[in-house]
Amino acid sequence: MDNRKSALLVITLGSFLIPFMGSSVIIALPSIGKEFMMDAVSLGWVTTSFLLSLGMFLVPSGRIADIYGRKKIFLYGFLIYTLSSFFCAVAPSVLFLIFSRVLTGIGASMTFSTGVAILTSIYPPGERGKVLGINVGAVYSGLSCGPFIGGLLTNTFGWRSVFFMNIPLGLFILLFTVWKLKGEWTEARGEKFDILGSMLFGLSLVAGMYGLSVLPGVEGISFVLVGAFGIVIFLKWESKTSSPIFHLDLLTKNKVFALSNLAALINYSATFGVSFLMSLYLQLMKGLKPQEAGLIMVSQPIVQAVFSPLAGRLSDRIEPRLVASTGMGLTALGLFLFSFLNQETPALFIIVTLALLGFGFALFSSPNTNAVMSSVDKKDYGIASGMINTMRAIGMMFSMGIVMMLLTIYIGRVQITPPSYALFLKSLKVIFAIFAILCLAGVFASFSRGRVR
Repeated sequence: MDNRKSALLVITLGSFLIPFMGSSVIIALPSIGKEFMMDAVSLGWVTTSFLLSLGMFLVPSGRIADIYGRKKIFLYGFLIYTLSSFFCAVAPSVLFLIFSRVLTGIGASMTFSTGVAILTSIYPPGERGKVLGINVGAVYSGLSCGPFIGGLLTNTFGWRSVFFMNIPLGLFILLFTVWKLKGEWTEARGEKFDILGSMLFGLSLVAGMYGLSVLPGVEGISFVLVGAFGIVIFLKWESKTSSPIFHLDLLTKNKVFALSNLAALINYSATFGVSFLMSLYLQLMKGLKPQEAGLIMVSQPIVQAVFSPLAGRLSDRIEPRLVASTGMGLTALGLFLFSFLNQETPALFIIVTLALLGFGFALFSSPNTNAVMSSVDKKDYGIASGMINTMRAIGMMFSMGIVMMLLTIYIGRVQITPPSYALFLKSLKVIFAIFAILCLAGVFASFSRGRVR
């Protein structure tokens, strides 16, 4: 097996495993909530703590990888990810579980920020869309298997088995990388790492995300403002420092890069909360078992997995903005349809709408990633990879922030029980309507990016 195929295999396996765990955990959330007596907002933090640490460390990890070696950071990331999965599996309390999820996010950030950069480094431009499509397809394959297998594991062995499942797979990826993946990639060797910028970026995200979760109170508004102010200070610092973790020129002078990342941010902000909400809706309101809910939810990611490689290849031949913008429009339509959900909504309507979302997202994601990576120089692949994944993570956080904020407003910090079902359904409709409007805005950002070729 040559080095290109080895890299594609190991990075594809990693791209499968992390989303697999993420979607499995979402299905397991009602069971976790029952064991630890958690309300819906606290349950949100089981997911959000992972996304928060992922978002905080993606760009710094990409920069460190460019300086010290992408393969090295990829390996360390999977080591942290595998160990923290074990900590999640044996968690004795909510706080220990959330702390372990933070560690898992740090490990995932190190693998996500390096994987796409390694593939982009060793594959020529003519094959890049196909390879990135395969990689994105692996992400959605993980998302596809997660709901069903996670539901089956949760129903049969309990929610802890979802985390135990990661350990042998993580160890295999570590051993295969050491054994088969040769060489190292350090296009920014010798440059300095911006510690202060990384701290400003991370703390601003934490403040903003915490603020979103406790809105609309004064505390929430204060933390959101602190987070926004911190991002402004971070951007000013990055424009002055000699070794920034992120080159602002990529945003200010590269229209394709800037608008492609904005489109990704909007798309994930409008879509990630869907899985969280549907898991609660199907298991609590519709009374389905975890594996039954998983079977319905699998319709979205399985369509994404099938069509993402095709969309990637299509973006090698057709301008990526056309393919991605079409996908964003279809996603907006699916979200709009979900704003009509009620307790009697038939399963077929839910499955078809989830499949529509999956198809739209497949058309958007790999062409958009292709546009980002094709718009920068080779020395910036790590930063670009980290940036697109940061937009994904921040978008996911915003999505969960919107969900937690509206659940707090409509239901409050209580467990979702039959007396609160009507309020939960009302919040669901409002959230999906907001998501649909966000996605429509994303169509304009995607279409306005300009030509890659």
